[in-house]
Amino acid sequence: MSENALLQVKDLSVSIDNELPILHNINLEIKPGETHVLMGPNGAGKSTLGYTLMGNPHYCVTEGSILFEGQDITDLSADKRAKAGMFLSFQNPHEVPGISMSSFIRNASHAQTGAPVKLLAYKKALKGAMDVLSMDEAYADRDLNVGFSGGEKKKAEILQLLMLNPKLAILDETDSGLDVDAVRTVSKGIEEYQKKKDGALLIITHSTKILESLHVDYTHVLVKGNIVHTGDGSLVDEINANGFERFVKED
Repeated sequence: MSENALLQVKDLSVSIDNELPILHNINLEIKPGETHVLMGPNGAGKSTLGYTLMGNPHYCVTEGSILFEGQDITDLSADKRAKAGMFLSFQNPHEVPGISMSSFIRNASHAQTGAPVKLLAYKKALKGAMDVLSMDEAYADRDLNVGFSGGEKKKAEILQLLMLNPKLAILDETDSGLDVDAVRTVSKGIEEYQKKKDGALLIITHSTKILESLHVDYTHVLVKGNIVHTGDGSLVDEINANGFERFVKED
């Protein structure tokens, strides 16, 4: 594995609560600026990998290790991984009553850097990011995700991505349940993040809609907890045309 890798996953095996094995000997390397896509049939273990990388205690690493910027973070808590520069966009974003979306993101920015967040500059940046996502500015003052539609919740996740600008963003089924217009808008937000060139992406999906306008460096196919094939961005087109049948047969 390369010395300049941002994320290194080495021979990773994962179970749920130390009982049911889900992932088997996963190896993955992501460098700064790269976009990786993890695809596979439903139930393959894609979301499990995302949650494990982010440190969800429900998922237990039984073998292997996770390194971030050369540091072993296998046993690091989720909040410390976030401070180190990792970000997870949830498949089903949680509602957070009592705290506005603007305050939530501002507090997260402060927690991430430890530096004060200047209000005027923050508001200007927030408005710019909301404009990219075609979000009504009124949403900034609403309780986070409370009463939001599915599409609005996903936009709020990508808004956090743009504002926090993490070193590594893991997007878990961000396009799940979205109509065509919402997928385009969310994809536009991800493109905006890609333009910064210094952040890396791991996009977890079983669809290809959200990838149509994105540059993809590597595509990994996960079947029954194993990465069975890795290719470049053109692999997305093959999966879009033919599905996962040949990969399931190979496994």
